[in-house]
Amino acid sequence: MSISADRRRARILAEVQRLGSVRVVSLAQHLGLPAVTVRRDVAALADAGAVDRSHGSVSVATSRDARPADGPSLGLLVPAVGQYFGEVIAGAREAAGHAGAHLVLGISSYEASADRDQIEKLLRSGVEGLLLAPNWLPSDQPDTQAWVCELAVPAVLVERRSTLESPAAALDSVSSDHHHGVLAALRHLSSLGRRHVALVARRDTWTAHQVRSGYVGGCELLGLTAESVIDGVGPQMDAEAVADQTIRLTERGVDAVLIHNDQDAIQLLPILRARGLRVPEDLSVISYDDIFAALGAPSLTAVAPPKKAVGAEAVELLLRRMTGGVAAPPVRHVQLLPTLTVRDSCGGPAR
Repeated sequence: MSISADRRRARILAEVQRLGSVRVVSLAQHLGLPAVTVRRDVAALADAGAVDRSHGSVSVATSRDARPADGPSLGLLVPAVGQYFGEVIAGAREAAGHAGAHLVLGISSYEASADRDQIEKLLRSGVEGLLLAPNWLPSDQPDTQAWVCELAVPAVLVERRSTLESPAAALDSVSSDHHHGVLAALRHLSSLGRRHVALVARRDTWTAHQVRSGYVGGCELLGLTAESVIDGVGPQMDAEAVADQTIRLTERGVDAVLIHNDQDAIQLLPILRARGLRVPEDLSVISYDDIFAALGAPSLTAVAPPKKAVGAEAVELLLRRMTGGVAAPPVRHVQLLPTLTVRDSCGGPAR
């Protein structure tokens, strides 16, 4: 049975942290994985700053910037490395380096049960503060989030925002305002005369749920028809099935679609084209994340959450909390606004 890339990378990182340094071939043999797969995963981890690699070996990452021996050590818990959270990690690592701090990474692989285990490992490594992107969904009960308030060190939520009734609302947080990002996409489509906008979005991530709720509210605000929400490409839906549903919606008058995320959007484009649906002439398309969107054919107009800025701002908030002294600073809930990058997939006014 195959395992997900997130799980593989979590295993690879844990083994590198245990060994300090290891050859990639030996690592692949130890984990029972193909060497080519491990090389690809190591490259993603290195791009995110989680490990260093050189001449066929991989080792624990060292800060690019010199730091004092007594600089603070910060732990960062994320559900995945590569793609979205890779940029968050990069922003956090850069900010930590500038502040003379050291960043230690933990990966929980999109499983809520793994969060506490990873945090315990980070705490045992000696971190003095935590940046947390736990495996939460907006539908979680508030009391299930209370444990993050009981940690022995200061903590800041990253790309997560608790409800006001949750005990976790007492923590600092930094997140992208995904409702604003969706609204920016819908406004652009409306300006082009597109009035019947569908949404393709997954159900299994925090961001996907934020995009879903932002879509309903944004359509209502702008007077657009919220035609349909299609489950994105994932365990329950493949790209062919999503394309089938999208085409059926265009036959009912849908003239635009917002797709979370870039990867799903890029998979759908050639299938739609092969079935005679032209983008952007017949259907305007906007993707969400703007990681690979420029590589689509046509290049995709995309909403870009400020991923690196979120990581950097979270480090600054955590260091502020750690050095607050007796007079603790007020709690801050910071939301940063995504931007919209217009490319070829939207076209002009609707037919």
